[in-house]
Amino acid sequence: MFGTFTENERIEMLKLAKETFIFAYDNYMKHAFPADELNPVYCRGRGPDFDDPSNININDVLGNYSLTLIDTLDTLVVMRNYSEFHRAVKLVIDTVNFDNDAIVQVFEATIRVLGGLLSAHLLITDNRLLFGPDIRPPWYNNELVSLAKDLAERLLPALETSSTGLPYPRVHLREGVPNSTLCHWCKSETCPAGAGSLLLEFGILSRLTGDFRFEIAAKRAINTLWGLRAKTGLLGNSIDVESAEWLGEISGIGAGIDSFYEYLLKSWIYFGEQTYWEMFKESYDKIKIYNRRGRQYCNSGIGQHPMYVNVNMHNGRTMTTWIDALAAAWPAVQLLAGDVEESICTHMVFFNIWRKFGLLPERYNWHQSEPELSFYPLRPELAESTYQLYQATKNPFYLHVGRTILESINKYTRSNCGYATVHDVQEKSLEDRMESFFLSETCKYLYLLFDKENPLNKHSNEYYLFSTEGHIFPLNNELRNVFGSFSSSSQF
Repeated sequence: MFGTFTENERIEMLKLAKETFIFAYDNYMKHAFPADELNPVYCRGRGPDFDDPSNININDVLGNYSLTLIDTLDTLVVMRNYSEFHRAVKLVIDTVNFDNDAIVQVFEATIRVLGGLLSAHLLITDNRLLFGPDIRPPWYNNELVSLAKDLAERLLPALETSSTGLPYPRVHLREGVPNSTLCHWCKSETCPAGAGSLLLEFGILSRLTGDFRFEIAAKRAINTLWGLRAKTGLLGNSIDVESAEWLGEISGIGAGIDSFYEYLLKSWIYFGEQTYWEMFKESYDKIKIYNRRGRQYCNSGIGQHPMYVNVNMHNGRTMTTWIDALAAAWPAVQLLAGDVEESICTHMVFFNIWRKFGLLPERYNWHQSEPELSFYPLRPELAESTYQLYQATKNPFYLHVGRTILESINKYTRSNCGYATVHDVQEKSLEDRMESFFLSETCKYLYLLFDKENPLNKHSNEYYLFSTEGHIFPLNNELRNVFGSFSSSSQF
């Protein structure tokens, strides 16, 4: 079933991946821009929910700043549609304004918007020109960096006004950290992923601008979290910003914690600071001790297929019988760390769940073999791990996996003018929402999987790093070295 994958099959899937992106992107531009998102069932734009400001499912992400377009800029580069990339960059420069009456989540604004702006700038100005000279708009003059700094200045109070170093989870784009009068639903509760996954974007911005407040604040947050580990070496999944006390003691590799570990590893790779590798390695070893269940080897020995479960941060005892869809990115982290066999093994857990339902439910109860949260919001994590594993192994099995994912998405989620969130993976009912990460990540990884001639695939290990939002950050020795003596300063 998963043997060879012919050249004709690859070309067919590459064409489908491109058509999937074009259908979604063109409809966003036609029906939604300059709104943040596209409602793909009724073909309308979606912005912040001003009628219900406490609707954080919407308002944490949408800031009335053309989110989907910014998040998608570097996907246009991957598609090598440079004329549309130039047009999109110009639209962002000419129309996006961050001086908005909106309360947004710091983490989401950082990885989606700040990351999108920085990635596009770095690709435009990369002197290696691996995407060719046509990527550069002749009129470009660092405007995206100016926009990025404007946004980061508005996010920074969440970090700098905190007495513990942990960033408040939300900011008002005009007013800073909202008080109880402005935002009665805003709490001081955050998570390690939200608080400790800002360093790539904040660090790159600092090194581009020479303003190191951003990097210093992001490093302070990481170090605060690191100092709050349990004796097991594990972190919880929820913490109070003001007291620095754990509110949730679930420790896993999925929602609430996932990108904290990912950014320890990627910060070491991008900035070259050994401390972050040591933090990652210690964390990775503890996760293997406390979170891993099943037999020692993936395909041999006594016991169940290995799996990483949610445990109590203090004693390592199993706390839940579910795993979540965000943990499907863990194989990509394992692979980047060099643990290839374990990555292959973990990936199979999530692909088997996908095959069971045709999509990946948000939570899957491995004890009862059924969804615990049944929706699928077009998440990219399994596609990401599949792409990275194919790049590392060249095993055609992963092309078959990618085809399964791509065909399922087109079969079950394609709507009138885009791709819609699946409300229930068993019933295949739809919700009228297409999150920006579908274009910035899901489509990008699936396209790259089948595009063997893409410059990213020819030079990925040497020159590029993907952010947790799938944004492309060219590795840059000038940015790596610019921090100088700050990198070992005790203030972190």
